[in-house]
Amino acid sequence: MTKRRFTGVHLRKWFRIIHRDLSFFFSGVIIIYAVSGIMLNHRGDINPNYTIKRHSLQAEGTFPITEENVSKSMVITMLKPIKEEKNYTKHYFPENGKLKVFLKGGSSLEVNLQNGGAIYEALKKRPIISQFNRLHYNPGKGWTVFSDIFAVSLIIITITGIFINKGKKGILGRGGIELLAGIIVPILFMLLV
Repeated sequence: MTKRRFTGVHLRKWFRIIHRDLSFFFSGVIIIYAVSGIMLNHRGDINPNYTIKRHSLQAEGTFPITEENVSKSMVITMLKPIKEEKNYTKHYFPENGKLKVFLKGGSSLEVNLQNGGAIYEALKKRPIISQFNRLHYNPGKGWTVFSDIFAVSLIIITITGIFINKGKKGILGRGGIELLAGIIVPILFMLLV
């Protein structure tokens, strides 16, 4: 009986299989993390979880009115034109002559009690992307276990990918130069930022 030698060809074959199968299995999670990562990277420019729209309008009622004369029922009447009367949570006066109304879901209405000029800030959850971001922020223990497995799998995907090709396209050729460049870029950012 002859011994089977475990050669570079056999290793590359197994690396190709492992790399392919893990890549397919985790491709959905990679896309989720990539999309939410882009959104979170630009959170200074765009709210990654909500769309915020501001509308100017004229509140219903007779103005000017004083803070003492503002009742909950009056505030709810002001909410009817924007169809938010069922979403009232509370109101207060952040400064003299201003009324701020908080609504379920995070929206708000701010009213100038002198002239009734109002600003309605409508907050709506971004569909799909807000759920992606929730996963990125780690919503619970089960996801922690899954994302730890995912992180280890990314390391395996990377290592197997490095050694799949041989020769001038592999680690001893162009692939090695690209690998080195990919290591240098984050190091430069760590040193310079």
